[in-house]
Amino acid sequence: MATHILETGGNVCPFPLIEAQEAISQIPAGDELVINFDCTQATSALPAWAADAGHEVTDFRKVGSASWTITVRK
Repeated sequence: MATHILETGGNVCPFPLIEAQEAISQIPAGDELVINFDCTQATSALPAWAADAGHEVTDFRKVGSASWTITVRK
């Protein structure tokens, strides 16, 4: 299993979600995608997308005053 990092800081919604969908389509099943973002709307959009797509959220936390990280296993 490998871990892939996606930096989406500064991108407004829905771009963190669009970039995450594209990035996860490029990695092997079982790998993890760490998405770092600062778009408040993505705090609900990313976990909802992961659940709908059948991916497992293994970590989700606030890492700054307006920054979050979510880890999704494909």
